[in-house]
Amino acid sequence: MKAVFITGPGGIDKLRYDDLPVPEPGPGQALVKLHFTGVNFIDVYFRTGLYKAPPPIVLGMEGAGVVEKVGAGVTELAAGDRVAYAMARGSYAEYAVVPAWQLVVIPPGIGFDVAAGSMLQGMTAHYLTHSTYPLNPGDTALVHAAAGGAGQWIVAAAKLRAARVIGTTSTAAKAETARTAGCDEVINYAEQDFEVEVKRLTDGKGVDVVYDSVGKSTWERSLNSLRQRGMMVSFGNASGPVDPFSPLVLNQKGSLYLTRPSLGNYVATREELLWRATDVFSWLRDGHIKLQIHATYPLSEAGRAHSDLESRKTTGKLLLAIP
Repeated sequence: MKAVFITGPGGIDKLRYDDLPVPEPGPGQALVKLHFTGVNFIDVYFRTGLYKAPPPIVLGMEGAGVVEKVGAGVTELAAGDRVAYAMARGSYAEYAVVPAWQLVVIPPGIGFDVAAGSMLQGMTAHYLTHSTYPLNPGDTALVHAAAGGAGQWIVAAAKLRAARVIGTTSTAAKAETARTAGCDEVINYAEQDFEVEVKRLTDGKGVDVVYDSVGKSTWERSLNSLRQRGMMVSFGNASGPVDPFSPLVLNQKGSLYLTRPSLGNYVATREELLWRATDVFSWLRDGHIKLQIHATYPLSEAGRAHSDLESRKTTGKLLLAIP
């Protein structure tokens, strides 16, 4: 089978598009013939070595396709089922072996491309807004990179919780995308200091929660944008990992809460996975959220997809089409 993998960390030149053996499902696993896979910053983190795994590392953390065969003991699924999943590495390939409990049957009317592009970011938006900091009507959230793939999901999910959403973007065009996604206010951080603007928009109080996927470059001002006892949710490192800091800083800035969550810890059981995935598919079916696909690349052009993602010039989801 064709796959994109790395044998050592580095830039996009480290990505190899080559043949690997088709894996065999073991007990409790299923072999999925993939049709599409989503491209996410977590793939970049594995490629650069920020996240570790033994080589060779087949990248990709979400996908959608058809069950080819199942291993011993699998009762949740059968060959021929249309399925999607997230948080099982190896989706930059024609075939992937996935724990059966992590596979979700795709509802009728939802295509493989939409399913593949919705699992990781959709369920991330769900856990951030429903569990990490469960938004209530009237809460105010600051969402960084609000025009990006994850950002648009978080904005839409927050609006479903009747929260007020302030988004940040880097261009006027992205600001319009963020407004379309549901932002009540948008700050162009290339022209404005978002910390100053947040304080102005909240009458000096600050926001209840910051959802920050950017990391290093927004860290300090994100903390400063919170109200007393507000929550900093740092869930990504697009600009690099946050530097080490003293917990005393959280006290000095208003007894703040800080968490560094990961989707894997919020879909740790099949019950929780199905709750989140079912809600995500319902949002799509009912039109509450429309997946914005920025571009679809052939699997062989995964390097171009990574380059475009890292440039932060994209809006919406990037997909790889599997041959």
